[in-house]
Amino acid sequence: MIAKFRVFIGIALLSFLAGCASVEMASIEQDNFRKSFSDPSDEKAGLYLYRNGLLGTAVKRSLSIDGIPVGAPAVKTFFYIEVEPGSRVVVTESEFGSNEVSLDMLPGQNYFVRQYLKMGLLTAGANLKLVSPEEGQKGVLECKLAKSDYENWQ
Repeated sequence: MIAKFRVFIGIALLSFLAGCASVEMASIEQDNFRKSFSDPSDEKAGLYLYRNGLLGTAVKRSLSIDGIPVGAPAVKTFFYIEVEPGSRVVVTESEFGSNEVSLDMLPGQNYFVRQYLKMGLLTAGANLKLVSPEEGQKGVLECKLAKSDYENWQ
């Protein structure tokens, strides 16, 4: 009986490790540059989308800005996107639909949106929160820069 339990635990652990979500990462140089939190270029607004929580390591929930796909961050990753200033809507898929946050973005400013997972009925749900620059910078520093799909769709 104990041997069967050990086999079960071993298989569960391997499944967990094999199931950890991953994304294509940017270079270390790009990661370091984006973590300097410099102003966006050419009268644009900068948007950091990050996921620094540990819940749902095998779960990725996609993000989009105004309907344009950004990607699906894995645990401890972030995206950096430069957009035209103005009203923007960031959306994340969740267990039973989507959740969103609206932003009024000014040129030359950086904004920080945290994606976090929460317990759901069948699988992890996702939500978004606009955070202060101080909280956002702290969260981004815990993460690594992932490559975004956003530029491919513009």
